[in-house]
Amino acid sequence: MPEPARLKRSLSLPVISFYGIGTIIGAGIYVLIGKVGSEAGLALPYAFLLAGLIAAFTALSYAELSSRFPISAGSAAYIWKAWRRRWPAQLVGALVALTGIVSAATIANGFTGYLNLFLQVPDAVAITLLIALLTLIALWGITESALTVMLVTLIEVGGLLFVIFASGGAPAVTDWREFFAPPQWSALPGLVSGSFLAFYAFIGFEDMVNTAEEVKNPRKVLPRAILLAITISTLLYMSVAALAVRTVPVGMLAASEAPLAAVVSNAGHSPAFIGVISLLAVVNGALVQIIMASRLLYGMATKQMAPRIFARVNARTRTPVVATLLIGILILAFALWLPLTLLAQITSFVMLLVFTLVNGALLTIKFRGDRTEHDEIRYPLWVPVAGVLSCLALMGFALAG
Repeated sequence: MPEPARLKRSLSLPVISFYGIGTIIGAGIYVLIGKVGSEAGLALPYAFLLAGLIAAFTALSYAELSSRFPISAGSAAYIWKAWRRRWPAQLVGALVALTGIVSAATIANGFTGYLNLFLQVPDAVAITLLIALLTLIALWGITESALTVMLVTLIEVGGLLFVIFASGGAPAVTDWREFFAPPQWSALPGLVSGSFLAFYAFIGFEDMVNTAEEVKNPRKVLPRAILLAITISTLLYMSVAALAVRTVPVGMLAASEAPLAAVVSNAGHSPAFIGVISLLAVVNGALVQIIMASRLLYGMATKQMAPRIFARVNARTRTPVVATLLIGILILAFALWLPLTLLAQITSFVMLLVFTLVNGALLTIKFRGDRTEHDEIRYPLWVPVAGVLSCLALMGFALAG
């Protein structure tokens, strides 16, 4: 009897780094910047900075864990390695898959705002066609999917650089000194609330670890790629956020369904170019979420933490077909059911819960003194401690609000 088909190990450091940058940048800056601005006001750049710092602690934990355990089940596998209990691992796996589904639905909702710059298509029709197309691309093959993500990510970064260029010389509606000054205490609730929403945009490293069995030399490559992705994305976010509130009144930015098009338009440029790039960006982010969630289901199924049917890999495309189709159907249902901001808030809260547990898992592993036969990357104990405390604090604030 022939061996069952396995995932193909083909992703290099540049490809997986751009894969991570692509999913981080996609919806966060192109779709949600206006919604974050409605909460944080002129402190918009600080909201992205705070969200990036909180995410960075957990990103370091993921970097160490991905080096210790380079397997596709990601967070679920890390929980299993720490506590050897099936139900917490299954719960975390289900939660991460849920966030991938809800996140892709969020992005699909954001897609319609930019599409309306060019075509008036009913939202339900546009969302359905988009998700069907992306599911087919995800079924095509991981190399093809990842290269598609990498190409579109290069275009996305170019789009953000264009926004920076276009708005840099535009007339200022806000003086630089107003938002480079430290936020006032009275602005703190809005800043933290904006950070909670912005946190949605920093979860790409979770997507990255679920491709571990398709990465070349994952013990070294994945940690480097995670750190590169989150650093580059945070710097781009802050630059664009600062220029956005300098160029566009915060109220107008918050009300726009295509916020970066509004920034470019206010700077005296046609919104068409950035509109096209924004469409590609949100498509890119949704594709990454489909890949992540399907690989997570595959990884859990191979570890007997999900039905075996999700472990089936097509011999020709080397992709998990049943898992991918199920994820596509669930994304469509959520995208047609819930509004954009609520979808992003659900994703942020669930991922903060997952990140708290993953940081706790690394703490447990470190306290036990677990070692592997390989030389994995190690970070100080305070890294997962800071990850747990910062995630709990942001969750607590969101619940209190």
